[in-house]
Amino acid sequence: MEISKLWRWFANPPTDAPAATILLRLMAGGVFFFEGILKYVYVNQGVGRFTKLGFPFPEFTAHFVGALEIGGGLLILFGLFTRFFAFIFIIQMIVAILSTKISLYLGTFPLPLPSSPPTVGFWAVEHESRSDVAQLLTCAFLLIVGSGRLSLDAFFNKGLKESSE
Repeated sequence: MEISKLWRWFANPPTDAPAATILLRLMAGGVFFFEGILKYVYVNQGVGRFTKLGFPFPEFTAHFVGALEIGGGLLILFGLFTRFFAFIFIIQMIVAILSTKISLYLGTFPLPLPSSPPTVGFWAVEHESRSDVAQLLTCAFLLIVGSGRLSLDAFFNKGLKESSE
């Protein structure tokens, strides 16, 4: 696919998704927004977590991811550049799952284990990844259908179509 076609696909999302799409944007955008704030408020959720997980440049990485989650979460809440940030957050969720759930499965998890059984293995991963998978699938939905009728994407696309007529 050409870069220009790909850019048009991201920049001109469909706006005919059901109005109820706003509920999924509120859930995904809200979770990313507040998780981004947590990375700054609690060291164990930001720099400390990224350090224990072995990320390179943990301070920079934690602050970058936190800022991305705050800004991108807000934009998804308002339905602006939804496809772009849904794509970014899909990548982020895949990295989050791979960087935490494999070691949880193997019992080598560098963070505190879950407080109640199961603490390692398949069932621990299944239980602990439920919100990650929900965020991943919600972002995949938003990537495919766009932000819906009640969004700034729809508002601006409508204005662009009216001005070109």
